[in-house]
Amino acid sequence: MSHSFKASKTYRYFSIPAKRKPKSLLVTLHGYGQLAEFFLKKFKDCPEDYTILAPEGPHRFYINGYSGRVGASWMTKEAREDDIKDNINWLNEWISEHLKSNQYEHIILLGFSQGGATAARWYYDGTKLFTHFILWASVFPPDIEKPKEKTKKNRYFVVGEKDEFLKDDLLDQEIKNYKQLGYYTVLFEGNHDIHVETLNDLLSKL
Repeated sequence: MSHSFKASKTYRYFSIPAKRKPKSLLVTLHGYGQLAEFFLKKFKDCPEDYTILAPEGPHRFYINGYSGRVGASWMTKEAREDDIKDNINWLNEWISEHLKSNQYEHIILLGFSQGGATAARWYYDGTKLFTHFILWASVFPPDIEKPKEKTKKNRYFVVGEKDEFLKDDLLDQEIKNYKQLGYYTVLFEGNHDIHVETLNDLLSKL
């Protein structure tokens, strides 16, 4: 017999403050097995008027065996629905608390790989905070309702042409899927990673 119990939990996030007066906020959700502290380093060369926040998936684990390198995950197949709700709840509370003392012209949500699925669920849950949404090398989660609005509106799918998880026909199919969902698609020459030049070029056009 399965049971559940609600209790408070401490969540972790990391940040890069803007080097001059902040104009935009970039919220980044890392991929499977990454830690937010190290994922955030990929964004250190973003525009100087960006504040960058990286929340961490609440499930940390040893990558290999019982010691050594640690990674984090947003969820697994176990108790999936509870984790989805918990993630949306704490992310909403966290970002709302940050915005009580910070104001921005643009608030961009970026989800990478596994973090893209959590980002999509957060974005489509009804949160109206985000002015732009970027799914980076992430498959659109099949468990959420597809957007009914197909016109392109500040939504982007970014992926490397040599992405090892989206090869050949699968990559072509995902690009087709995102175009049908009303996303701008951006391809770069690279693999399953954040490509800094592509990111900064995209941010400069938002």
